[in-house]
Amino acid sequence: MSTSRTAEPEARLGSVDRVAAEAARLGLDIAVVRLDESTRTAAEAARACGCEVDQIVKSIVFRVAGSDRHVLFLTCGGARVDPARASALAGAALEKADAAGVRAFTGFAIGGVSPLGHLNPIAVWMDPALFRFATIWAAAGSPNHVFSVAPEPLRAAANAAVAPFTA
Repeated sequence: MSTSRTAEPEARLGSVDRVAAEAARLGLDIAVVRLDESTRTAAEAARACGCEVDQIVKSIVFRVAGSDRHVLFLTCGGARVDPARASALAGAALEKADAAGVRAFTGFAIGGVSPLGHLNPIAVWMDPALFRFATIWAAAGSPNHVFSVAPEPLRAAANAAVAPFTA
């Protein structure tokens, strides 16, 4: 299966446009790329992007228990979020977010959740392990759209707190 990387300034999906617009508004210089292969999983994304699995930014969304509020944890592709550590950082009990809730709150389908461009304000934490790399790859609003970026500019644009929260 071949992978093509093509910039799509005109033919983006609505959620992809939202990511690109938010990045531009925040001064984050990114080029959204459409990949022919799926990037729904970190392993798929790493293959498609030609990078290590841990260079893939997994966007893990939790729901604050008993509310409609959601929070976002950005971690390395090979890492797992520790729910207890995540809850401690969020200052509230967290529950697994369902696909409908993620889409309603963020505007993105699971597998395409971007660190930027959410429909609602969202608290964000970023795994310090992502800073081991000069370049990381994140979803750009769909399971086939990604962008590469250095960790610090992404942290600043996402207004993410850096803290350990992985198992």
